[in-house]
Amino acid sequence: MLNAEIAERRTGAISQGVGMMTQVYADHAKNSEVWDVEGNRYIDFAAGIAVVNTGHCHPKVMQAVSDQIGKFTHTCHQVLPYENYIRLAERLNEKVPGDFAKKTVFVTTGAEAVENAIKVARIHTGRSAVIAFGGAFHGRTFMGMSLTGKVAPYKKGFGAMMPDVYHIPFPIDLHGISTEDAMASLRMLFKSDLDPERVAAIIIEPVQGEGGFYPAPAELMRDLRKLCDDHGIVMIADEVQTGFARTGHLFAMEGYGIAADITTMAKGLAGGLPLAALTGRADIMDAAQPGGLGGTYGGNPLGIAASNAVLDVIEEEDLCNRANELGSRLKQRLESIRANTPEMVDVRGPGFMIAAEFNTADGSAPNADMTNRIRMEALKRGLILLTCGIYGNVIRFLAPITIQDDILAEGLDILEESIAAARTA
Repeated sequence: MLNAEIAERRTGAISQGVGMMTQVYADHAKNSEVWDVEGNRYIDFAAGIAVVNTGHCHPKVMQAVSDQIGKFTHTCHQVLPYENYIRLAERLNEKVPGDFAKKTVFVTTGAEAVENAIKVARIHTGRSAVIAFGGAFHGRTFMGMSLTGKVAPYKKGFGAMMPDVYHIPFPIDLHGISTEDAMASLRMLFKSDLDPERVAAIIIEPVQGEGGFYPAPAELMRDLRKLCDDHGIVMIADEVQTGFARTGHLFAMEGYGIAADITTMAKGLAGGLPLAALTGRADIMDAAQPGGLGGTYGGNPLGIAASNAVLDVIEEEDLCNRANELGSRLKQRLESIRANTPEMVDVRGPGFMIAAEFNTADGSAPNADMTNRIRMEALKRGLILLTCGIYGNVIRFLAPITIQDDILAEGLDILEESIAAARTA
């Protein structure tokens, strides 16, 4: 079977609205390596968009799923509950930042976690308005789209967005936007358009994901926490992409020493199985009446089993420290490349959530063309890369945190070759 043959079938069978970064059709994978249907090997610097942080087919995760399959695959927790669901909730309540009593709700996707966080904030506060940031990504449902701070491709052509959603600029020094600019915009919003006493929630990614891997400044987090406290606003941290050791902490908010009222999570939570959650202050999470939250597949037994194993692996293999070690190594290599690559204008990110941003050689404009050429050159050489950013000029590095040292070194050699080839193309 050939990739091209499957690609032709896909064109006739799958909506074009489901985008694709490659035409590489996976056959099997292990840790940080993937083999396609033609037997070609690839080094995976994507990890399913920060999903398999513990690597493809980690033995402990696979064993947990296998054990659960032998018992049952579904009962719907609202009908016939199961103990490991409770155990995972207890673990998340303990591990999510915040020195207060917490409770958890399990759902299936990151977008669903965000939707439910907004529902909870609204019913707790009795308010409806929500504030998000430019460049943010919170999902493709209608509320997720509305919160997302990027029109194409996420909002374009889908009609009116959800009402009572507002955006303010996200601080990015490289783009000339400071924390003070963002807070001034928020103050102006409160003066001109929106009574702060009508705001249910402010939602923020500690590190913007699709928006370009820009970490939120510590000053911004402090200012937002105070503002939320002053006005009774629920602060929501969207940790869907930053969670589960990716940033060198189990959750990125630990690096700020600030606790959100609700934390949303998915992606790395269950090592590749669909599972998402929101964990927050117990009094806020209890605002909804029984039946107001949940879903048929929310907290599916296989995902719950996998997630408990993922948390074990993170602890046993010390993956938070491993993320910092790998990220340091990656940054050093990127800075070395940057010394001879004027188009690379920034290297950034906490832990092993690193990005490199590319402009034109004179620095005057984002260089999406070169960024995509690097991605394609790497793909030809057997390295899977992802791009992101509101201008499409950022390469994000999301290899499994369990990647072997020699595989990482091999991947970085391919990266350097690909950047050099893209510059001369």
